[in-house]
Amino acid sequence: MKALRLFVLSSCVWVGSSTLAQAEGFAQTEWSARGTSLAGGLVARADDPSAIAYNAAGITQLPGTQFMGGFAINSSSSDIDTLTKDGKSHHNKTKGNILPMPQFYISHQLNDQIWLGFGIFSRFGLRNEYSGTWAGRYNVTDISMQTFSAVPTIAFKVNDMLSVSAGVEVVYGLYNEKSQIPVYSFSSVFHVRNPDNNMKLDTSGWGFGAQLGAHLRMNDQWSLGLIYKSKINLRLHGNASFGRQTSNLLAETGEVPHAIDTNIHSTITLPSSLSLGLSYKPFDNLSFEVGTVWTRWSDFKSLDFYFDSDFKDGNPKSWDDGWNFNASVEYSPLSWLTLRGGVWYETSVVDSSYADFMVPYNGRTAMTLGAGFKWDNWTLDIAYAHHWIRSLDYNSTNASGIRSAVSAISEGKSHNNANIYSVTISYKF
Repeated sequence: MKALRLFVLSSCVWVGSSTLAQAEGFAQTEWSARGTSLAGGLVARADDPSAIAYNAAGITQLPGTQFMGGFAINSSSSDIDTLTKDGKSHHNKTKGNILPMPQFYISHQLNDQIWLGFGIFSRFGLRNEYSGTWAGRYNVTDISMQTFSAVPTIAFKVNDMLSVSAGVEVVYGLYNEKSQIPVYSFSSVFHVRNPDNNMKLDTSGWGFGAQLGAHLRMNDQWSLGLIYKSKINLRLHGNASFGRQTSNLLAETGEVPHAIDTNIHSTITLPSSLSLGLSYKPFDNLSFEVGTVWTRWSDFKSLDFYFDSDFKDGNPKSWDDGWNFNASVEYSPLSWLTLRGGVWYETSVVDSSYADFMVPYNGRTAMTLGAGFKWDNWTLDIAYAHHWIRSLDYNSTNASGIRSAVSAISEGKSHNNANIYSVTISYKF
């Protein structure tokens, strides 16, 4: 059996089909149209209901009861050029990927010191789909992940300068993935390569965390905001299914799961983060904000799926902590019109030794634009953001399903872009 295992390892691929996004990770920060157009610059401003997502301590600036609802759409695409060990080059393009991100917020002032808030928004997500016959099919052909956070919050106004907040984050997550498995059978003379088998993972689950915020209004011009979001262990349960029930020499040696429909479970560690913002408002109709977000992606050490059919799909990760730096401006030339713009830069968190095709990104730079329109107690906000995503190099990776005799990819490089469209409407009761 040991000799057979060594032969299979030398001629076949180990399929690692349960890893997540690379690069800056799979975080989302488009929690309102205004926040999107300001490149996330609502940590120190924090003066509309979406502050529940950006910095809930800021809702003490909102009188009465206020509501906001809307959605954002993330549209992305990737081109990946690969070179196989036989010297052939391949150009691969993902299919059009659309990820919707709903948003809902409500804040209510109980008295002069206490405010209540509740928000629903998406903090993590990804979507990529490749051809079922492409060169990286043993790594992934289709992946979709999205989380929905429900955050009840209480904010306390300590004095005219300082407000603090605390919230419980309840997260519901969906994770779905497809990949191909190479299939080998045994004859009396040699091993026979059979058509690939489809494997599909469908899971969902819950996680819980906390959010703590502070907002310091130093004077009429300067404000400082700080928000901490804790690590969340998202516990997933679901099933693995296969295109056909078939024997596989690789499964017999423990390299891939048996083609048996079975239950599976996993835990995704969603990282903690710390955001800091500083706002300057020289005039009532003009404000600026600069900020930074530190995300502890080093908490995401691995993503292992456990099959009830006695198989473990283990995928170690070694990500670096990430930084986002942002700057924005907001100007109201008319009482009913507000114009906004911003930029941000995000560092890569990828370890090139584990680079895969789940999300082929390597850090991002974004430009954001937007506008707000007011009439009576209503406000309509719209936003657009374009992401320039840096290329990811696969020349040194040892990720599952990429560097192998079957897939035989020796070199690779990604080319990516993404566009965000967002709209929200709010009302002051």
